[in-house]
Amino acid sequence: MSAPLSIPDVTFVVAAYNSADTIMRAIESALSQEGVTVEVIVVDDCSTDATPALVAAIRDLRVRLIALDRNRGPGGARNAGIGAARGKWIGVLDSDDTVRPDRLRRMIERADSAGAQIAVDNIDVVSLGGGSLRMFPEAQLARMPQLTLPAFIGSNILFRSEHNFGYMKPVFERRFLENNGLRFDETLRIGEDYILLASALACGGRCAVEPSAGYIYHIREGSISRVLRLEHIDAMIAADEAFLQRYALDAQAQEMQRKRMRGFRQARSFLVLVDQLKKRSLAGAFKTALADPLALRHLGMPIAARLRRLAARLLHPPSHAPMTAVERSPLGDDPHISKG
Repeated sequence: MSAPLSIPDVTFVVAAYNSADTIMRAIESALSQEGVTVEVIVVDDCSTDATPALVAAIRDLRVRLIALDRNRGPGGARNAGIGAARGKWIGVLDSDDTVRPDRLRRMIERADSAGAQIAVDNIDVVSLGGGSLRMFPEAQLARMPQLTLPAFIGSNILFRSEHNFGYMKPVFERRFLENNGLRFDETLRIGEDYILLASALACGGRCAVEPSAGYIYHIREGSISRVLRLEHIDAMIAADEAFLQRYALDAQAQEMQRKRMRGFRQARSFLVLVDQLKKRSLAGAFKTALADPLALRHLGMPIAARLRRLAARLLHPPSHAPMTAVERSPLGDDPHISKG
């Protein structure tokens, strides 16, 4: 049994919901960090499986369990963990992902050398079959020693790319979060990661970039696709509007934000068209496109091919295919929704 540490270097916050099949793997990877001291806080968000029992049975005093009395979603669960954290640094680990043993040592060294309060690193994506793909070319990240707010916002524009910097899992200096009153937005079920890092950068936080991949994103059954919903887009728009009211952005960040908001509007128009197609209402889809210039713009964008494929599936579905409209989501990742 390991002795407890009053002030560990790093606190891993793990929000868990029905994660009995992966939670032990995630915890073991966090405890295996080399060159730093760690604690792991698992926040069980009202699981109905054996997740809390498995964590409670762990005899390593570096592991603590917080069992919530009501489901608060990913942001709320993580906030509970942050509130209980003792570490100098705080990192989020999804309950079905893992980290490499040298990850936090590399990130903290990178942050310390840059005088940064935040650090991000590369990600390896492991498929259902066990294959691994690096999310970002290391050379690309090596040319970007610090992640700036304009670059971060510009990377997170819907339908621009399959992967964006919003997938990165930052570690934050706990004192920086406390001094700036930063927490996850509990009203969001998608995009809460983005808003927290954007807010930290808008507060003047410096974010160091470690090009190597220390975080391992495990794709599970059900985590590849997600139904895009209007309420998701509307919630993210509202969160961005609140972000803009709270922080003053420089000209470059403002320009990237305008592009991001245009992306939201385009996504919203796309979803309206998809809804019409799901109803097999080509006349309604055509009417919607005529009434919305942004929808018409989709005809000249890569999304048009996606829309045409969707229309073909909906109007002429294979006999074995269910009538659903599922698209790979560019909205980011959420441990309660996108996985499991």
